[in-house]
Amino acid sequence: MKFCEKCGNLLVVEKKRKNTYLVCRKCKRVYKSPGEKLRISEIMHDDKKKIVVMSEKDQFSELPKTKIICPKCDHMEAYWWMQQTRSADEPPTTFYRCTKCSYSWRSYG
Repeated sequence: MKFCEKCGNLLVVEKKRKNTYLVCRKCKRVYKSPGEKLRISEIMHDDKKKIVVMSEKDQFSELPKTKIICPKCDHMEAYWWMQQTRSADEPPTTFYRCTKCSYSWRSYG
């Protein structure tokens, strides 16, 4: 990340012909691209579809753990995550997945 020397705003990458420049969106100041490689990323936002791709092995390992009794095997540890499954004015749903037997269940608000 690079910032504008004049106003401190974040610089964005713009390609013009064969050259790459860093441009400030606020004050429109243009900087020559540094000698290092630049990575151009586009972030697409779609509120209706949110897909995260993870390997089967790492699917739950990044989630936090809590002490709660599994209703299936009585193990005392589970991964947990929260998701807004109903309207925004209602509390989110908490999901749990047992670290031992992989049983999943939910708790409403």
